[in-house]
Amino acid sequence: MCQEEGTGLVAGDPLRPPASAPALPPSPGATTTPPPRETWARQMDFIMSCVGFAVGLGNVWRFPYLCYRNGGGVFLIPYLLMAVLGGVPIFFLEISLGQFMKAGSLSAWNIAPLFKGLGLASLLIVFYCNTYYVLVLSWALFYLGSAVAGAVASGGDLPWATCGHSWNSPACHDGPLGNSSHSNSSQSDAPFRSPVLEFWENRVLGLSGGLEEPGQLRGDLVLCLVVCWALVYFCVWKGIRSAGKVVYVTALLPYVVLLALLVRGAMLPGAATGVRFYLQPDWAQLARPQVWIDAGTQIFFSYAIGLGALTALGSYNRFHNDCYRDSLLLAVINSGTSFFAGFVVFCVLGFMAHEQGTDVGAVADSGPGLAFIAYPRAVALMPVAPLWAALFFIMLLMLGLDSQFVGVEGFVTGILDVVPPAYQFRFQREVMVLLCCLVCFCIDLSMVTEGGMYVFQLFDYYSASGTTLLWQAFWESVIIAWVYGADRFLDDVSCMIGYRPSRWMKWCWMVLTPLVCLGIFLFHAASYRPLTYGGRHTYVYPWWAEAVGWGLTLSSVLCLPSAALAQLLLQPGPLPQRWRRLTQPVFGLHHLEYKVRGASGGPSPVEDGNTKAVILESIM
Repeated sequence: MCQEEGTGLVAGDPLRPPASAPALPPSPGATTTPPPRETWARQMDFIMSCVGFAVGLGNVWRFPYLCYRNGGGVFLIPYLLMAVLGGVPIFFLEISLGQFMKAGSLSAWNIAPLFKGLGLASLLIVFYCNTYYVLVLSWALFYLGSAVAGAVASGGDLPWATCGHSWNSPACHDGPLGNSSHSNSSQSDAPFRSPVLEFWENRVLGLSGGLEEPGQLRGDLVLCLVVCWALVYFCVWKGIRSAGKVVYVTALLPYVVLLALLVRGAMLPGAATGVRFYLQPDWAQLARPQVWIDAGTQIFFSYAIGLGALTALGSYNRFHNDCYRDSLLLAVINSGTSFFAGFVVFCVLGFMAHEQGTDVGAVADSGPGLAFIAYPRAVALMPVAPLWAALFFIMLLMLGLDSQFVGVEGFVTGILDVVPPAYQFRFQREVMVLLCCLVCFCIDLSMVTEGGMYVFQLFDYYSASGTTLLWQAFWESVIIAWVYGADRFLDDVSCMIGYRPSRWMKWCWMVLTPLVCLGIFLFHAASYRPLTYGGRHTYVYPWWAEAVGWGLTLSSVLCLPSAALAQLLLQPGPLPQRWRRLTQPVFGLHHLEYKVRGASGGPSPVEDGNTKAVILESIM
């Protein structure tokens, strides 16, 4: 029970002070009150925003391939186990933390100020993601425009379906290329190259020989990049009230397209063979450690954990929103979408293998290889190919667009939360969003050159890798469970939602989730391999590129220890006293600030019906 002495406030009640309660004075030294924090117009806006952010390209282009590669239907066992042990507890923790603290990723860690470096790390990681993730949208937009233009100009043919174009080489061949018509690395050694691969490397990327050969800017890609950033800006610039409306289209439309593609794919010859490859169980795979590592890594990627955006989205919830129920619902939607997308992908890959007279395993791929090589070749073999190509790339655009603008929203929220009230101005959000988009765009220009793919892969491999996300998740659970207190945090949540969540969450935060994160983290470190790119040739990144990559990784990983060490050194007094002082929560109020001292010594969230201000105990 969250009971405050003399107030009659009990968790599960309306949590409002009695009418006769005296007005509580503001804290000493408070001179400026910040404006009221926005809240979602409808709770469904929050649900759809979380769906749009967490359900992204990885659900469509990574999970099905991992499922096939790691034992088919058997892969669901480690996948679901990792979701229960790690994914769902951290997903719930991040959303509930934002809702309780009413702050984005940076200020939310005032719950244990010594570890605010964790919030800074989240901001850096989501900034890196915002920078390079938009390139996928630019490629999808380029393919969409090429499909439409090609259909109009050539009467229904896709430009990547045949040879004979200006970007094709003499080695281009329209027919099947043995057992690897999709594979970048294997085609580099083949006497012939498929037109879909040459369209990707020569027409879209203009791929150079490596990072040492940046080459010229690709004008078409620059234009696509400008359009994508303009879309992101105008989705985010007015805050959650505008983004919460756009996300209904960007989050729901991919499901409509996925369903249409599934119906079409199921009617194609070879579809049943593809589905069988997707689900056929191989029980021996469960003995391989890599299967469990892939399952855990996919969970942390697809649930968008450690980026701070979920905390920012949760901070706009009404204080008494049932974030526990929402978190469980969103986890089911996320994992269910991944499983559903596998049927769509493997129906089409089964058809592709049937048409080429080869095995499904020879055409299965993941990541950009699936989205921009394997799937485009498959739709080129379908009747009315431009229609299905357009639908597929519209789906990719929608999946990526909502993840992108929610990521930008999370970054901007974290920055604006720490701006002092005296420095706030009317159009600060619009200006901050514009600055974020412009800075990211300038960095992105290095990725739309002829050597840009190598820069993109460097960011993708190091800046928001499994290592950084696992590091974040490990410390989030440890800090809440062992520094702030798992029971204390569950008390806070019960004050918000009116009942106490399952004790399973407590044991996950305290023991199980940290062990899962640590185990996968150590495996990643032990199995590290230098970065390569398998295009027209196998390119090994030079040592200085590896150094840049590790700099991106360490820039976020070192935020927590360096910030904590700096605070401990700057604080006066003995070390135990510094620790106690720096681990005391700082409950910043968004609109009104009160002091309520209770018998239990814990925070007592209270909501005023009009202002929705959270009344919390000040630091003892």
